Amino acid sequence: MLVSDTSSGGAPGDLVELGRVVSAYGVRGWIKIQPHAANGQVLLDAKTWWLKTPAPLGDAGVFSSARSVKVAASRMHSGTVIAQLAGMTDRDQAEALRGHTVCVPRSAFPATDDDEYYWVDLIGCRLFGEDDQEQPVLIGQVRNVIDNGAHAVLQVARATQADSGDLQFLQTDKGREIEVLVPFVSAHVHTVDIANSVLHSNWPIDL
Repeated sequence: MLVSDTSSGGAPGDLVELGRVVSAYGVRGWIKIQPHAANGQVLLDAKTWWLKTPAPLGDAGVFSSARSVKVAASRMHSGTVIAQLAGMTDRDQAEALRGHTVCVPRSAFPATDDDEYYWVDLIGCRLFGEDDQEQPVLIGQVRNVIDNGAHAVLQVARATQADSGDLQFLQTDKGREIEVLVPFVSAHVHTVDIANSVLHSNWPIDL
């Protein structure tokens, strides 16, 4: 039985999924988490995690209510986070958490430096590039942020902006969204306005 379990009724509304339990670690109740970002610093800093149980096979993408667990100890290990949760002492208990997603409230994230950003804050931002006259033009909306090993890369769904302000996403003949990958480095993305969900870059755009 995990300590401090609670139902979804008490779960914060700003939970962010940061990783997934991939296996037990050792025989003393530790678990191994694969973090979604390049490092798991937020997971290491948080003293309380929220776990979501995957739904039965056939209900992909559906999760049960979240419950909070206290983190007794955690550390990085070969690109993963290993942790022991309060009240968990054996491998069978740890193995039972395989497949659970691990979440932390966005409000609990440590503050960043001026030139640092959490990937979750970039998702949903509108990215502007430049046309051949070096004028700002909407490229699209950031759908995801991936790591190529050297730096972060913005995965952007191409879009135009209607008079109403709504985005109209461009699609291929087969109905798939057209995407462009933009390196998230200062040489290209020069202005980050998280408050207004806008990124400005010098990335060329083919109009």
